[in-house]
Amino acid sequence: MSKYNQLWQYIQDNYDEDFSLTFAEIGRIAGVPLDHSFLHYKKELSEYGFEVQKISMKYQQVNFHKI
Repeated sequence: MSKYNQLWQYIQDNYDEDFSLTFAEIGRIAGVPLDHSFLHYKKELSEYGFEVQKISMKYQQVNFHKI
């Protein structure tokens, strides 16, 4: 079980097109703060029909793309 499973399930249940979430929103939804390990775990998201399109450090947000 991944520490981001709550986030992946939330994305699958609430979105049916491309969208963005801030780092703070991701931490709140996932129940854990966004950290460097997200880069490793993000590949799991494809099992839920999405992929990480872009991570913006400047705007502190992640863009997700429906696949």
